[in-house]
Amino acid sequence: MGRFFMMLWLALAAAFPTLALAGADGSSAAGTPRLPAAQVAAFSNEVQQDLAARGAHVAIVARMGRDPSSLPDGVRYTHVGFWVYSRITEPDGTTGLGYRVYNLYQLGDDPTRSQLIQDSPADFFAGAHRLDAGVIIPEPELQRKLLGTITSPTYARLHNPDYAVLANPRSTQFQNCTEHTLDVLMASLYDTSDIGQIKANISAYFQPQPIALGGLKRAMAPIASGALTTEDHGSRVATTTFGSLARFMEGHDLAMTVYRVTPDRVARF
Repeated sequence: MGRFFMMLWLALAAAFPTLALAGADGSSAAGTPRLPAAQVAAFSNEVQQDLAARGAHVAIVARMGRDPSSLPDGVRYTHVGFWVYSRITEPDGTTGLGYRVYNLYQLGDDPTRSQLIQDSPADFFAGAHRLDAGVIIPEPELQRKLLGTITSPTYARLHNPDYAVLANPRSTQFQNCTEHTLDVLMASLYDTSDIGQIKANISAYFQPQPIALGGLKRAMAPIASGALTTEDHGSRVATTTFGSLARFMEGHDLAMTVYRVTPDRVARF
């Protein structure tokens, strides 16, 4: 029976690219590394150094955890996290300054659940399909507000462990990493931890990324994984993505800059 469902999952994933958003390295903690550790370490340091040079205390960074050709139109990255400039204690007891990454990760043994995890930039990029990062640096006052929210009980209070890959950001039924990022952003903007107020503001001001799914795809996707449910959506499916976060922040003058980092260049997103 297990073999049957594995074959079904593979067949569905081949037929419906949206399914590739689920699974290891999409929005989960590091799995089996695909790239040499030295390359990952060098790239994570490159991103850190670039952020530090720009004076970023808090940034939103995205990674490419899956082959981009397998992702739906309008989706480039599969996971985002807050990078916070912090004092870090190394295993040998020494301390220094660098970035800690605040993530919502899908559980490896239960993809319908998530947890909040802090890790390092190298951990963040471990298992990435390609060394390609999307970066949003909020404007300074918003960075200050975000830092206050991230280091307060509100950050954890806004976590909903019921995970869905295509969670509807206007609903409280499910959540994914980008929706949690958006919820924290709205909490910071409006100085509130009231999830009802946060969702009302999202409904009023935020435009999620539409995901093209026909009726057959919507019906069959949850057979492959419960995390692929779309029951929190109406007739159309739309979710939070790095791109939709960037458009929202740029459109409301909330971002200092939005850009993309690859090993050989830094360019406008």
